[in-house]
Amino acid sequence: MEIKGKTVLVLGGWGLVGSAICRKLVPEKPDKIIVSSLLKSESLEAVTQLRHEYPDHDPDFFVPYCGNIFVREEFKDLQREEILGNPERRRVLIADTLGELSEEVIKSSTIYNLLTDYRPEVIIDCINSATAIAYQDQFQSSRSLLKELDKAKESKENILYDSVERLLCTLYTPQLIRHIQLLYRSMHDGGTKIYMKIGTSGTGGMGLNIPYTHSEEKPSSVLLSKSAVAGAHTLLMFLMGRTPDAPITKEIKPTAAIAWKRVGFGEIKRRGKPIMLQDCSPDDPYPIGQNLELKSAEKSKMTDEPLRSVFVDTGENGLFSRGEFEAITTPGQMEYVTPEEIAEDVVYEIKGGNTGHDIINALDNATLAPTYRAGYMFHSAFSKMKELEKEHNVDSVAFELLGPPRLSKLLYESYLLSKQYGSFAGVEKATPEDMSDALLKMIKKNKKLRSEIISIGIPILLPDGNSLLRGEEIKIPPFRGESRLPSSQKSIDAWAHDGWVDIRVSNMALWKERLREIVQMTEPIPVGDTSSRFIYTKEYWNNFETLEPGRIVGWIFSYEEKGLRMKA
Repeated sequence: MEIKGKTVLVLGGWGLVGSAICRKLVPEKPDKIIVSSLLKSESLEAVTQLRHEYPDHDPDFFVPYCGNIFVREEFKDLQREEILGNPERRRVLIADTLGELSEEVIKSSTIYNLLTDYRPEVIIDCINSATAIAYQDQFQSSRSLLKELDKAKESKENILYDSVERLLCTLYTPQLIRHIQLLYRSMHDGGTKIYMKIGTSGTGGMGLNIPYTHSEEKPSSVLLSKSAVAGAHTLLMFLMGRTPDAPITKEIKPTAAIAWKRVGFGEIKRRGKPIMLQDCSPDDPYPIGQNLELKSAEKSKMTDEPLRSVFVDTGENGLFSRGEFEAITTPGQMEYVTPEEIAEDVVYEIKGGNTGHDIINALDNATLAPTYRAGYMFHSAFSKMKELEKEHNVDSVAFELLGPPRLSKLLYESYLLSKQYGSFAGVEKATPEDMSDALLKMIKKNKKLRSEIISIGIPILLPDGNSLLRGEEIKIPPFRGESRLPSSQKSIDAWAHDGWVDIRVSNMALWKERLREIVQMTEPIPVGDTSSRFIYTKEYWNNFETLEPGRIVGWIFSYEEKGLRMKA
């Protein structure tokens, strides 16, 4: 498709990727570029910058648009808490999300109005939609809800308690995540070498126009939920396939109905039970009136005879009639793949063959891996940061924006050691007791340094093991509905490990051992070896004459934490 003369909408156009795409679009000569972002200030800033960079273009060439595209238009400029904190708005949001996909819901939405107003021929979505949705933290909401339910249970509100508990039991994501966690650990401990999944697209390979439902709206929300979970499942397996100590992970994902097991004649069963024939006399029909009861035995009579007919058995999908079988196999409909063809692919893949049908391998080959250009340009960005540090007399250590808190903790601990001792040899000469005393003196003396650490939510555990220097908020332990937690030596050790700068003697001893291991890792490297075989050479560590916090923590995450990336 040619972009020239077309209207292009860039969702998330203020962001890093979105801005780069906007610039890349300009030489293609579209009619206009709509730059969308969540906040008005963001969209205006992006458009102002673009107009400055391209002064020869008509100002109306770049069009700002702001608002949350995941809610209805009347809510698009409200913060989420402004919606959730208002009972009426909250009820509307629930209805918009969980209710029927009505025309009113569709035409009230922000995205519908945005697209019908501007009618863009090209949409480039740079919004991290998964993060926008998942970071609403279903887990924390569930924990908070359970606390409120416990209070309701004490006051005998059992109907509410039971209903909401049932709802919580149907939450897809927590169940799926826990399944993968348990599966990974079980296979790891059981010595499994290859994991092959027969997955699903959720729609038999059809699109959003799939005509097959279970009496719900079209497309079926229930069916699309299956596709959503299937996609999440695939991505979790994709991650498992990139885990060094996990089994080889593969997935075959048929995109057609799977059949058939047998053709026969007999009782037609639903969920394992025969469908019993019923009758309703034409002389005594059911009056509809003003209300229709969805379940009523008033006019129907159950017989003792089951429904019997000719069928094709499609396994887990049940029994199909000849008419259903013919409809679904019509060219252009769902069509079929046989279980034998799937089995052939599975065996061939397990044996090391390449069928071209492994979804995990396809994702591996289709994803955009780290690039040479990015690696090359890293050095100039890194050098510029060091230059700015020197210019402004600051050290850029950690902000606790990347996470986890253990990253910030390790960065600051290694930074403190670098300030005090300067080199690997300096640490090696000091005793753990000396190190603990020296870092305590540094923390007491340097108010600015102390403030920078605790202000990002990372407390400092003092040598006595029972005293903290801290800010108003601490990142570890994380808030899970309880504002006060009991402490013990075990819990303090766990919290210190996960996200407290720990200047106890025991942790200083760990740092000495850690740095010693880094040095020992370079010893097997032959003197004068200039091949591409080794990464962590003496030159990489500046001949151990400096302590570089980022490099050291990267090594810890790769080797000590077993978090080494295994695929490009």
